[in-house]
Amino acid sequence: MKDIQLGEVESRFADIIWTNEPLSSSELSKLAEEALTWKKTTSFTVLKRLCDKGLFRNDHGTVTSLISRDEFYSMRSEKFVNDTFDGSLPAFFTAFTSRKKLTRGEIEELRRMIESWEE
Repeated sequence: MKDIQLGEVESRFADIIWTNEPLSSSELSKLAEEALTWKKTTSFTVLKRLCDKGLFRNDHGTVTSLISRDEFYSMRSEKFVNDTFDGSLPAFFTAFTSRKKLTRGEIEELRRMIESWEE
């Protein structure tokens, strides 16, 4: 599994791309200027860094993702469980629910998910 880490500002920038893709690099720099108060050069520098990490692609000025937002956060979650709980989802779940009680709706949603995986 490829380990792509993003800082807080990189995550916000990545969200701009995921929300608006495909988009031109000039559109992206305008959106980053509005949302992050970045200059065009900052946007292009961070975009290049994220492309080098294998997250996005800038093909002749058109920016698209190579990894979707859902796939990225799924990979990050899986890595967290592997690194912190030796890959044990039950151990993660036990730790998570020891301080946060689940609502009846959350419990039912988890049951439905488990049942669908058993099929």
